Formats: sequence, structure tokens, C-alpha cells
Amino acid sequence: MLKVLGIGDNVCDIYLHSGEMYPGGQALNFAVYAKQLGVPSAYIGVFGQDGIAQHIINTLDVLQVEYVRCRQYEGENGYAMVSLVDGDRVFIGSNRGGITKEKPIILKDADKDYIRTFNLVHTSNNSYFDDQLEFLHELNVPISYDFSNKWKDWERTVRICPYITFGFLSCGSMSQEETQQVCRKVHDLGCKIVTATMGSKGAWLYDGKLMLFQPPKLVEAVDTLGAGDSFAAGFLVCVAEVMEENPTRLDTDPIYLEETFKKALEAGSVLAAKNCLVRGAFGHGIKIPDAIVQKLIITGEKNG
Repeated sequence: MLKVLGIGDNVCDIYLHSGEMYPGGQALNFAVYAKQLGVPSAYIGVFGQDGIAQHIINTLDVLQVEYVRCRQYEGENGYAMVSLVDGDRVFIGSNRGGITKEKPIILKDADKDYIRTFNLVHTSNNSYFDDQLEFLHELNVPISYDFSNKWKDWERTVRICPYITFGFLSCGSMSQEETQQVCRKVHDLGCKIVTATMGSKGAWLYDGKLMLFQPPKLVEAVDTLGAGDSFAAGFLVCVAEVMEENPTRLDTDPIYLEETFKKALEAGSVLAAKNCLVRGAFGHGIKIPDAIVQKLIITGEKNG
């Protein structure tokens, strides 16, 4: 049975304009979206000991996403402050992962044994997990990595690419031609399958031979937060299902490979469009607790 795993960041996105907060984070989002697609999923990350962490944990319980290998330490959970402008999310600031930055995931033998039971692992540039990719790669489980727009840090990208099968790039401000060039460059660095999303301009995939374009599914967006993560999840689940059913055919049948990629790009686009109709990364918002509101006020005063 197909099983997928998200390793890395979790946050609450704090919507200052509405007084609500929603669970999220690239790695956590992937695990949740996969579960919504009917695929058993799990999450490994670091929680703080505050109201933000508790809301995320409660939500994972409700959604039945496994988190048995997570860590929890005294300190702030990760959070990001967000506003909406015409349905498009705008990030205002964050605590840069909170306790995850101080005490990131270091893989133990028990973690490695656990990870070997999954078909695919997804992580991200915000997960403070880069130095563990080499050890993760040794487990022979395909790795997906969301660079967001941080692929522009080429020194870091050069280090990461040899370990990953799937790479996701955010290229919304670039032209179609520029995006194709970036896909080729990232592939040349060692990433086997590169996907670049461009928001309302669609997405490109490059695997060293195929360069495929996926038109966007345009909707009247309520909230674009999580659109890229849901695209990645829809794509990855589709490809992972094929990899499990036909583990060698993708390597030996180029027509089947192209059909699979086209199907997966379509699945990602459909899920991303659907997700734009949901507030937060995947809903489950609550009123911001008074203690957190007060903390944000104090933090703002200090930074001001």
C-alpha cells in the first residue's frame, strides 16, 4: 500500500485581518493533502509547547495524520503572520520556524527504520533539514524537495540537488522561457524531475528529455495560501501511485512516462485550484487565542 511522509516545517498561519489562525507549513501541508487524497500519510517535525503547537496537533488528530516520530520541546512553535489582498496571501513576518530552528530534526536509527516503510518523502527549504538529506538519500526512498523561491541561492541548490528525485520551484515572476532555462539548470545539478510553478501562468516539468507545460485551472480564489503545496501533493501522489504499481515501467516505456507526467501535472493543477477555494492551507482555522495576540503585540513593539 502506498504511504507518503512529510518531514520538516509546521506552522500556524496567523491571519491578522480576520483574527484567525490556520495550521500549515510545507511539509505538514503535503501530509495533509495526501491524506485528503485517500493516501495514508504521516508527518515528522518539531512542535513547541504553546497554543499554536496544540492547535496543529489537535488538527492532525482530527485528520488522522500520523505523527508518532515528532519531537516536542519547550519554546515557541513556528508561525507566520499573513494578510489577504484580493484573495492572494501576503506574508508579513514570522518567527522563522520557532523551536524548529533551534532544535531541528536529526535522524535517529528509529527514524530511519520508520522512514523505510514509506514510498516517498517530501521536505522543504523551510525545514532546517538540508544537512540530513544525505542520510535520507541512503535509505533509498525517493525524496521530494520544495525550494519555493530559494532555488536562487545556487550554492545551496547545488548541495541539495544530488539527493532529490523531485524538485519544486516557484517561478511566478519569470517568463516562460526563463522558467524553462531554470528547470534545465536545476536538472543538470542532479535533480531528476524538476517542476516549476508560475501561479496563474501555469507550470513546467523537465526530466532531462521531456519539457511539459501544464495550463492553470483558473478560479475565483478565496485564498491562495497552500496552492503550490497542494499542486506538489497532487502531482507526487499521482506519480507515486504509478511507481508503486509499475516500479520499472516508467524507466522502460517513454510513452507511459510522458502520459504519467501529464496525468500528474493535471492532478496537481486540479488540486491547487480546489485548494484556492479554502481559507488557510486546508481550513481548520480557530480564533487567535488572547495569549498569542498579546505575544504578537509585544513582539511587534520590540521589533518596532
